[in-house]
Amino acid sequence: MDDNHLGDFLRACRADLRPEAVGMASYGPRRVTGLRREEVAVLAGVNADYYTRLEQGRERNPSPQVIDALSRALHLDTDARVHLYRLAGATPNDRPSAHATEQVSPALRQLMDGYPNTPAFVMNRTLDLLAANAQADALYAPFDPADSLACMTFLDPAGRNFYMDWDRAAQATVANLREATGFDPDNPRLRELVRTLTEDNADFNRLWNAHTVRGKTQDAKHFLHPDVGPLTYQAFDVRDAPGQQLVIYHAEPGSPSAQSLNLLGSIHATRRRPAPRSHR
Repeated sequence: MDDNHLGDFLRACRADLRPEAVGMASYGPRRVTGLRREEVAVLAGVNADYYTRLEQGRERNPSPQVIDALSRALHLDTDARVHLYRLAGATPNDRPSAHATEQVSPALRQLMDGYPNTPAFVMNRTLDLLAANAQADALYAPFDPADSLACMTFLDPAGRNFYMDWDRAAQATVANLREATGFDPDNPRLRELVRTLTEDNADFNRLWNAHTVRGKTQDAKHFLHPDVGPLTYQAFDVRDAPGQQLVIYHAEPGSPSAQSLNLLGSIHATRRRPAPRSHR
């Protein structure tokens, strides 16, 4: 990972925006994909040389006013705008605490275990699974090991079959990791994970270079699990452990998926139960 995160992000957003999308005329052949630097500067109302320095990494701390202007010029959505703020170092109090822990509190573990028919797990910003209840273990049983959503998606052969829309799952996974760079770009775990995935998977490398940013909030997940159909999830920030999220899956009440969830844990436990010894 390079260290010009702000410039790389601006460049990627600029390349993804066509002149006609922002009401600008385009004359003759264009040597660049998307908008030119000068066009972004005009749209944002900033000096063209100053914007060039931002992209080149020679200026790294734009004011909040400039960040807002660039967000509007580049048509950034909420997640991308917040990410831009973080990359510019202009979002106070949202970086991980020096005392942040990867340990999941006993109270949260107890809460997850209280969902007998609902998969629930806790993950960090790099999508490592820190704790899971029995239903989540059963849900992710096709993976070995089930310890990193990023590695499970891109490196485990089970990933391509598990996610019915693998492309969508892959895009979301990379967008979540991109968001993590805004919180802690020097995180050694994040650097190592991105290095490994970039070297070992061409799809990850392509998606990573797109610089798409998205937080994990809620979505529909369609699994080709042997016992479960489509599920929806909700993600919640763990207030006393910055960087941790509690993710809970659920199915439409009365649906076949809900019925399957009710049986999932017992099916998984039965399959893992050792065969009885024969008596001779």
